[in-house]
Parts: sequence; structure tokens; C-alpha cells
Amino acid sequence: MRIPDSIDSTQQMLGQQGYVCGRALATVVFLSLKLGRPLFLEGEAGVGKTEIAKALAAGLNRRLIRLQCYEGLDAASAVYEWNFPAQMIAIRTAEASGGMDRAALSRELFSPEFLVERPLLEAMRPDESGAPVLLIDELDRTDEPFEAFLLEALSDFQVTIPELGTIKAPEPPVVILTSNRTREVHDALKRRCLYHWVDYPDFAREIEILHSRAPKAAESLSREVVAFVQRLRTEDLFKKPGVAETIDWAKCLLALDVLNLSPEVIADTIGAILKYQDDIQKLQGSEAKRILDEVKADLDAA
Repeated sequence: MRIPDSIDSTQQMLGQQGYVCGRALATVVFLSLKLGRPLFLEGEAGVGKTEIAKALAAGLNRRLIRLQCYEGLDAASAVYEWNFPAQMIAIRTAEASGGMDRAALSRELFSPEFLVERPLLEAMRPDESGAPVLLIDELDRTDEPFEAFLLEALSDFQVTIPELGTIKAPEPPVVILTSNRTREVHDALKRRCLYHWVDYPDFAREIEILHSRAPKAAESLSREVVAFVQRLRTEDLFKKPGVAETIDWAKCLLALDVLNLSPEVIADTIGAILKYQDDIQKLQGSEAKRILDEVKADLDAA
């Protein structure tokens, strides 16, 4: 599928995949596709950064290739590795057969047959459906040497394998980088990208998202769930619930045939929205009832 030809069509395409976003985000996504620039998304965990890449891949009918970042990730793990066990078997087979030509064996061992492609190299390969969507998720978990490597890879969209030479993408992949901002990413990498901060949605937007992702939820329950979660985000919590938690909680309540929130229901299902025991303890007792009473009063007054 061709890339959208306008901001409105980009927003519509994402919406058709269940991703509800505002015009500002649709604009930067459209520009990223139009200009072939990587898109760097920062924001709290659970606000939908990763889902943008998934929605783009589905909407464009492209393959999604995900590089999940972690501490200690290096270029070899992200680009390619040699299949060492298979190489050892080939060596022993050649030794057993006798008359081993060392030069020929060396060329064979470092041929594409023994190459294990990792996400960055996969993204450089041609694809009949078009350049894939490359998601580099949670970049802030890596260290500076890997950032420096990415800087070169994203500038030229090519990687070099000493034994095989340089492999260049015939068409640059659609690159989405995400960060939860547990540390600052270097400016040099950000300058290579278009940037957008993905914030928590307002009440109306989050209701719209919930309607898209949990359409069976009654309107009254949806409003109570969103209002309660948004109120929790104003509390002094170690980890504020994201949109992903709002959707998960609504689906849990649907599975339990809950029609309206109550302190008892909140106590039973609080693990769907809060993931740290210290945060859960803060909502025990009368605290959950206080927040729920305030939420229902606000909804009644609206």
C-alpha cells in the first residue's frame, strides 16, 4: 500500500487500525513517511508509542520488524551473528570427509548460508510489499556506544559485514524509535529524526480510544473507568497508569460483567492498572472510595 497523501488520510489510516490520535501526532507521522525520516517518540510507558509502529505496519500492509532494546545490546546482536554451531558441524564434516580445502571451507563458513540476520539487517532487505516498518523500541535502555552505531546505520541505511561487504537498503525502512525517557538520548541521534512527545490523552480522546479497543464496554462504565484512571494520574504514584492499563482494566471489568465501578470492584481488579505494591497500598481502604466518589460527582455535574 502507498503512503497516505495527506495528514487527514494518515489519521484515518491509523484510526482504521484502532489507533486514535490527534492531528499533531498524525502530522509528524505523515511527514516521517513523506520525507523518509526516522520518527523519534518519547513519552511515559503505556501511552501508545509502540502501538503507532504496529498500526503503521498494518495500515501500510508492511512487515513489522522489532528491535527490543536492553542494557548491553550491541551491534552484533542488532545486525547479524554467525551460526557458530552450524559452522562447527560443517568443519567437522569437512574434516571427516578428508581432503579439506581450507580456503574453500573458509569462504563457505562465512557465506549467507551461515548468516543469522537480526532486526537491523532484516530491515535492509528488499521486500515485495515495500520497505518494512522498523521499530527500535525503548532506545533509552541501551548505552551510548549503541546510539553511535545507530547514528551511522540510520544515516545511510546500510550495514557492513566484513566477510560479505556492505549491504544497503534498496528502499529505506520506515523507522520508529521510542523512549520512555529513563535517560536522555544523545542530541546527535535526535537530530536525525523527527520528534514528538506522546502525552497522556485528554478525557474525550481516551474515551474514543477505549471505544475503539473495548467497544463492548457500556458508555457509563467507559466514562467511569477513564475518569478514575485520569484522576489516578494526578495522585502521587510511583508508576502512573497509561492508556494500555485503561484498556486492560476495561477488558477485565467486561470479563467480570461489571456494569459500574464500586470500591469492592476496584479492590478486586486494581492489579490491572497499578503494577507496584506501594501504589496499590495507597488505594486500599477508604482512599479508593474517596477518589471514586469525586469521579462520580464530577461525571454527574458534567
